Amino acid sequence: MRPQKETNTVSNGSVRRSDHHENNGIVKYRECRKNHAANIGGYAVDGCREFMASGEEGTSASLKCAACNCHRNFHRREELINESYYDCSSNSSTRK
Repeated sequence: MRPQKETNTVSNGSVRRSDHHENNGIVKYRECRKNHAANIGGYAVDGCREFMASGEEGTSASLKCAACNCHRNFHRREELINESYYDCSSNSSTRK
């Protein structure tokens, strides 16, 4: 069993990872993908564009969207990776 990663939740539902060994990115939850017409064989989403936590961090309400009332898992997860700038230019010259 792997150790749990520590996360910091921001008021808009975004999660910041504190695991420095991976990508040091920010996770945002975007549009809701819950199919509200699945029980009748159809496909209909509610149009919610971004997850907004309805409660304080650490409570069960923080996993429910204030806009559409769905669980956070129904929203598309997007990881924003903090890429470091790498200078690949070479200052050395080769002579033939």
